[in-house]
Amino acid sequence: MTTTTAAEETRAHGVELTDVAATKVRSLLEQEGRDDLRLRIAVQPGGCSGLIYQLYFDERELDGDAVRDFEGVGVVVDKMSAPYLDGATIDFADTIEKQGFTIDNPNAGSSCACGDSFS
Repeated sequence: MTTTTAAEETRAHGVELTDVAATKVRSLLEQEGRDDLRLRIAVQPGGCSGLIYQLYFDERELDGDAVRDFEGVGVVVDKMSAPYLDGATIDFADTIEKQGFTIDNPNAGSSCACGDSFS
């Protein structure tokens, strides 16, 4: 009989976090004075193309969540969003044209002009 531990049951996901994005997340968490939060990325219905991304800090770990650590930055993906995000890369842009987190997702067949939603 084989038994599994809680750590073995925690699944990993296929989302990558660039070093620049990880540094920005660490900076934001330091500003908040919190070290108990992780970056959660999810896909929800909505937007003009059908699906939208949600990025937010979360202290919870829900049943079925997949978790990865990027040099001290935890990234969590729920089990329903994981297939949509497999192979996606989260980056952070800080230029005169654009500032904020960006998601390069090979699973997105198309996206809207604003880039906030995809199908």
